[in-house]
Amino acid sequence: MSGGGVAGPSDSGLLAEWLAPKAAALESRGLTRRLRARAADEVLIDLASNDYLGLARDPRVIEAAVAAVREWGTSATASRLVTGTTALHAELESSLASYAGQSSGLVFSSGYLANLGVITALGGPGTLLVSDEHVHASIVDACRLSRSRVEIVPHNDVEAVGKALAERNEPHAVVLIESVYSVLGDAAPLEALSAVALDHGAVLLVDEAHGLGVTGNGHGSVHAAGLAGLDHVIVTMTLSKSLASQGGAVLGPPVLREHLINRARPFIFDTGLNPAACAAALAALRVLIDEPTRPDTIHTTAARLAAACNVTPSAGAVVSVPMPGPREAVHAASLCLDNGVRVGSFRPPSVPDGISRLRLTAHAALSPADLNRACDVVTTAIKETSW
Repeated sequence: MSGGGVAGPSDSGLLAEWLAPKAAALESRGLTRRLRARAADEVLIDLASNDYLGLARDPRVIEAAVAAVREWGTSATASRLVTGTTALHAELESSLASYAGQSSGLVFSSGYLANLGVITALGGPGTLLVSDEHVHASIVDACRLSRSRVEIVPHNDVEAVGKALAERNEPHAVVLIESVYSVLGDAAPLEALSAVALDHGAVLLVDEAHGLGVTGNGHGSVHAAGLAGLDHVIVTMTLSKSLASQGGAVLGPPVLREHLINRARPFIFDTGLNPAACAAALAALRVLIDEPTRPDTIHTTAARLAAACNVTPSAGAVVSVPMPGPREAVHAASLCLDNGVRVGSFRPPSVPDGISRLRLTAHAALSPADLNRACDVVTTAIKETSW
């Protein structure tokens, strides 16, 4: 008998036959990922989350989100072009642009979609995309979907970027980088990349996911480098790290904003960011403005973690500790967790150079006692798993 909507035993057998060898291949290389649900009341020292400014549980941010739910409900209710744009979205866009020194902004429902939206909207057969080899997966996927020719250049290699731009046949080009890279924690040479892009009539797109709230006294690396507001510089960001919320944004000239409203498919066809997330991000931004020393605390903490682990200090909040292999990285993270400290364990393909790492994130709200304890636990775990 064929047809009908009820799955039979053969359906699960087909998928098992298809997917089990793939799962086994990952397991054999120590690359299997598993979800671990955490409790709301767990007592751990957090060196794994991206809550850089320590605002995810700040009462001011929480109350703003709750108030937005009461006023607007739990959903934006539709795409931004239908009923999904609220007064909160407009306020958030103008506030983010003002803080980062940009003339306009457009909010997406995630940082991933912000990168996907702007890159695909600017891409196409007439646009060359020059991408640093260490960029985030959202930029990689955007390149794949853009229908553009893509040149991947060595990490932070300004000369290679200039060569790719000079030899192109396309009339347009976009250089894709991060201000602070998410795994290694190193900074991009923004001034040099901006200059080479301008010399070759190209746009520079800078992902400030790990810069906003951390570098440039919180305003981000583009602002600190004096590049904010330049016509050829675009900034993307997430609201899920320093701003303790969810969502993303693209900042740049008004002509770009209008182009994205009409051309960016992840904006046009996606339900708008929910009001609670908008309000939470706005409240976190106000805290950052009112308490401008919070970013300094991040750098102090990151420097202490880097010194304890004997690695190069980070340009941002991420401290990257190379491990002998993926199993050692997972084991070290597990030992840390057993001793009350949560750290990140990054393995291929999440690491751009193929080297498995512990990824520690510095938080502004970490107490001196917790920082001392964390350093002791992490260094002990590294020693136990690296020999």
